[in-house]
Amino acid sequence: MQETLTDIRTRRSCRKYLAEQITDAQLDAILEAATWTPTGRGKQSPQMVVVQDADTLKELSRLNAQIMGTDSDPMYGAPTAVVVFTDSTNENGILDASLLMGTLMLAAHAVGVASCWINRGKGMFELPEGKALMQKWGVDAKYEGLAICILGYAAEGGIPPVKPRRDDYVIRA
Repeated sequence: MQETLTDIRTRRSCRKYLAEQITDAQLDAILEAATWTPTGRGKQSPQMVVVQDADTLKELSRLNAQIMGTDSDPMYGAPTAVVVFTDSTNENGILDASLLMGTLMLAAHAVGVASCWINRGKGMFELPEGKALMQKWGVDAKYEGLAICILGYAAEGGIPPVKPRRDDYVIRA
């Protein structure tokens, strides 16, 4: 249990990645852990699509930048992306997929892989290009984009220093 608590305290979002791809063993461990994420009524409602193809990663970055209104790389050069979709027909879909994102990031940290939660998934996959990707991947139309968990090895300066916790973070009633 101590390792789990340490991982929770020490994980940080990485915003600068090496080009080196993570290992298949690391990716498999991260994805397997994510399949054990608790979900409402045990429905296992989220769906994940793993992307490691450079051209598709560039397209995801371009779509995300378009939604954000920038021309920068909002995926920070990460060599792997796990696109997380939420089941729009499930009342707990967004909550389930959000918890899955947290599990992906903690599992990544536990196996020595850096990560970051990239928002704007919903907008990306409402675009015609995003819908085309969903169709290409075989993602059912009932799903909506939630977010992207980028994965890779941190480059120098990619992990920010720890911020102190707020004094009023927890209120004991």
